[in-house]
Amino acid sequence: MNNTPSHAWACVHSARGPALRAIRHANDLSAMSGSIHSKARLPVTALDLSEQLRHVNGIDLHITEAGSGEPLLMLHGVTVDATAQRYEIETLADSYRVIAPDLRGHGRSTRPTAFTLRDHVDDMIALLDALGIARTAVLGVSMGSYVAQALALAVPQRVQKMILVVATSHGTTSSSARVLAEHADELRDLSREEQQQWLSARMFAPETPESVRQQVRDWFISRHDLGLAMSAEQIEAANNAVVGFDFRAELPALDIPTLLISGRHDILNPPAEGERIAGLLPSAQIEVFEHSGHLPSLEEPQHYVASIRTFLAE
Repeated sequence: MNNTPSHAWACVHSARGPALRAIRHANDLSAMSGSIHSKARLPVTALDLSEQLRHVNGIDLHITEAGSGEPLLMLHGVTVDATAQRYEIETLADSYRVIAPDLRGHGRSTRPTAFTLRDHVDDMIALLDALGIARTAVLGVSMGSYVAQALALAVPQRVQKMILVVATSHGTTSSSARVLAEHADELRDLSREEQQQWLSARMFAPETPESVRQQVRDWFISRHDLGLAMSAEQIEAANNAVVGFDFRAELPALDIPTLLISGRHDILNPPAEGERIAGLLPSAQIEVFEHSGHLPSLEEPQHYVASIRTFLAE
């Protein structure tokens, strides 16, 4: 979920070791994950769900795992964390071993003052090594889709399939910074928080119900209430990590089966960006969700998971 309002998690990390903590506690995750998808949840107690900190590539990564079977690495967007993907984790864990890290700079993982897209890639390679996973499907959402593409380009032999959600193949700045710059004249008298609220209101399709919009607001409020909000400096570092990337010249050589999912009403990474990636990759297909903006996993959750299942089963 790229470039959402400027609330998220603060870093919680203190110890060291390959598996600092393993917790079988679905109820705790339920408390942490806020109200997103509250009407669509599966019984968490039916899942073998765990959380742990892994010390990889010089930092601590907080990992959520659920299910068994073929691995599926899930990469979230900027300023959120793995709990924003809880519905997908729960739903897909009946068929796959779902691994959902809080990426560097986010959630309960280490938050360096500066880092790069390549750092994210190296973290994921080290994480796969630590988990003993030679090859995996990768699902990346917005910023997570940039990491997924960079990972596949770095180690294509380790990526079995890709699912790129609300993706783009290049960017000189973050998508939210680009949109705010395009509307600078009308936004110049608004505070930073008011500008983020303006942007957040436009992340959805016009027909997205208010209840879904409120679920997202509640999720960010819950992060703040738990003392897990990102500072302005941490948000800046997270956004700076994905400035100035461009995969367009390399994608035609990347022959990995790929599903692109775009939202028809997405102003951050519009469908044309997904279509561009699909046109560059040798083995790609695109699905445009007609009733979604930048958050198809929330706006059309059943359709979203069904599309992922179908593609992974092919």
